[in-house]
Amino acid sequence: MKQLVLFFLVTFCCCSIPTEAQDAKAYMSKKFSANVKSVQAETTGGNISVFAATGQARVDVFVNANNGWRNKLSEEEISKKLDEDYAINIAEAGGNITVSAKFKHRINDWKKSLSISFKIYTNKNTVADLRTSGGNIELDGLAADKKFQTSGGNMVLRNLSGRTKGSTSGGNIILSNSADQLKLTTSGGNIEAESSTGEIDMSTSGGNIRVHNLKGKVAISTSGGNIKADNIGGELAANTSGGNVSLQDLDCSLKAGTSGGNIDISMKGIGNYVTVRNSSGKVNLEIPRNSGVDLMLRGEKISIPSINNFKGSMEKDKVNGSLNGGGVPVKVDAGSGNINIAFN
Repeated sequence: MKQLVLFFLVTFCCCSIPTEAQDAKAYMSKKFSANVKSVQAETTGGNISVFAATGQARVDVFVNANNGWRNKLSEEEISKKLDEDYAINIAEAGGNITVSAKFKHRINDWKKSLSISFKIYTNKNTVADLRTSGGNIELDGLAADKKFQTSGGNMVLRNLSGRTKGSTSGGNIILSNSADQLKLTTSGGNIEAESSTGEIDMSTSGGNIRVHNLKGKVAISTSGGNIKADNIGGELAANTSGGNVSLQDLDCSLKAGTSGGNIDISMKGIGNYVTVRNSSGKVNLEIPRNSGVDLMLRGEKISIPSINNFKGSMEKDKVNGSLNGGGVPVKVDAGSGNINIAFN
């Protein structure tokens, strides 16, 4: 268990990468006096950041050489390459802002290309539609509908509400202080989320997941990584195809499973159901002693302490019966693994 906790600490300290440091002066900046209703932004390889702000809407453009620190281009060279190779468009019509950076022609050597990033400041009720082919996406404070996609960058999301839908092909996802409807996917990165509520659906094809202090209808899944969650309320579905699952301080309905790792669960409150599935690993489940539950346990070997107010049958590999008069169904199937039940 200590090794698993240490693993997550190291992993997520490494994955909590901020979007590109852009303390340098913007290459260009444009302000808009109109009441902005929507923003559509697209860039070939840079980052896109959108922040809720008061006052005039503004778009800042940052340009960097994409060929490493040893061969940085001069300002004159960057300006020449922009004119020759790129089309940058920033326009507003009817309260709708369009921002784009595209190649004028095919670039054969990406090492000699540029990274063109946008920082956009607008009111919180702006609808956002964002796409970058390789950069990071950062959003803060937006309340209207948002959809965004990056082919390989990270997604850093803070203080969001409304409908949020985003995907990355390989980057990490970092979510905090957000609400309502959130659907986030990554094909290979890690996921970290905290202090959020609502319908939260997050998945990764191969990374690890760590979530803290979530409430609502929460679904988290990974195809091969580990899952760590604590202080979850409402409903939780947590599934991995092969990693370990550690769920602590739960007060919710629960559905959890893994095909090969171990499962450790501690519940301070039980919702409407508890369903745990494992193909071969160990399942440790701790539930409140005074809860009225219907136990349905299957495993290679089941360890359960001596308890009062239990009616039913207990065998080495099977337990069926009601505790404290019954009520919430608690189903655990460990396959060829062992089950350890504890009470708090």
